[in-house]
Amino acid sequence: MIQSAFAQSTPPAPGSASAPAATTQATAQAPAGAPQGSYPPPQPGFMNMLLLFAPMFLVIYFFIIRPQNKKMKEHRAVVEKVKSGDEIVTAAGIFGTVTGVTEKVLTVEIADGVKIKLLKSQVATVNPTK
Repeated sequence: MIQSAFAQSTPPAPGSASAPAATTQATAQAPAGAPQGSYPPPQPGFMNMLLLFAPMFLVIYFFIIRPQNKKMKEHRAVVEKVKSGDEIVTAAGIFGTVTGVTEKVLTVEIADGVKIKLLKSQVATVNPTK
């Protein structure tokens, strides 16, 4: 604020008696083009901020959140329908045939006589038997 006051005041003439008075005089004037009585400029209100963030949230919702929720619902429905005899691929890339199903755990045969247990949530794809 002080610097702008010095920038707007006229420098004193060399050797004049009014040198200290001219340099200490602070005038707070609005910049050119600003309406009178509005300096500093008004801060944006809540509605302006809301009008800015609402479209951004809608874009994020329709392009990221909504498709991800649909994908999760579809995956959950497929995993719930897994039954004994279905061929699956796990999230780790292991192929196998389901031999046992419980509420949260599947028993999968990945080779002759080799069975593993894994969580249903780790199933990536299901190829049901016909």
